[in-house]
Amino acid sequence: MTIKVAIAGINGKMGRASAPAIVGDPDLSLVGAFGRSDAAYVGADIGDLVLGKSLGVKVSRDLEDCLATTAGKPDVLLEFTVAPSALEHARICLSRGVRPLIGTSGLVAADFARLSSWVDEAGLGAMVVPNFSVGAVLMMEFARQAGKHFGHVEVIEMHGTKKVDAPSGTAMYTTRKLAEAANGRTYNPREVQDHELLAGCRGGVTESGVRVHSLRLPGLISHQDVVFGGDGELLSIRHDSFNTNCFLKGILMSIKATHGMKGLTVGLESLL
Repeated sequence: MTIKVAIAGINGKMGRASAPAIVGDPDLSLVGAFGRSDAAYVGADIGDLVLGKSLGVKVSRDLEDCLATTAGKPDVLLEFTVAPSALEHARICLSRGVRPLIGTSGLVAADFARLSSWVDEAGLGAMVVPNFSVGAVLMMEFARQAGKHFGHVEVIEMHGTKKVDAPSGTAMYTTRKLAEAANGRTYNPREVQDHELLAGCRGGVTESGVRVHSLRLPGLISHQDVVFGGDGELLSIRHDSFNTNCFLKGILMSIKATHGMKGLTVGLESLL
C-alpha cells in the first residue's frame, strides 16, 4: 500500500529536501503541500517548485485548503513550519484522521502534553522528531551515556542565521537525555558566584543544571557539541550536518513508521 504524504512548509530548507526523497520512494506518494498563505508559490505545481518537473499537484494555501483539495486525503502530514503552527496543524490533522510527523523545533513540555492528549483522543498515532539525522541521534545517545559518569556538561549548538528558535530542538532534546542520565543529580555544581560582564554570556541553564549556548552564523547548517569536563580530562561529542542529505533516511523511515503508529512517539531513536 502506498502511503500518501503532504508537506507543511514546502518552501523551507527541509520541505524542499524532503519532496524529492518522497517522490523517489516507491512506498510513498506526495499528494499535497503548503507553506505561507501569502507566498507567490501558492498554486504552483509542487514539482516545478522543488523538482524541476511537473507532478500535477498544486501547492495549497494552507492546511485546510490542502485537506480539501488533495486528491485522496494524506495519511501523514510531514510538518516543517514553526512550533505554534505545527501544534495547530497536528490538532486539525488528528481530528481528520491524518497522522502528524513533526520535525519542527521549539515545542515545550506543555505542547507535548497537549499533543499526547489529542493523539489518545483520536485513537491514532503521531511522531515528533527533534532531529532526523541518524548521526545526531547517536550523538545524543552517547551524550546520555556519558552523562551518567560526568558532573559537568555544556551544550553548544550552531545553526545558520535564519533559524528562529534558540536553543534548537536538538539541543533541548539533548538536555532531556542528560537529565534522564543524571537521575536526580544537578550538573555543573556552582564553585564560584558567576559575575557576567555581559548578561547571558554563560548560556541558558536547564532545571538539571546543563548550560546551553546557541550560535547563529552564516555558513552553518546544523552542528552540536556536548562537552563534558572531569578531573584532568575533557570529553567532546560532536555532530555536524553539512547538507540536508543526512536527514532523508530518517525522514523516510519516520513517515513509514508514523503511518502505522498508535500513540505519541518522540525521537528517531525509537525506530533504530
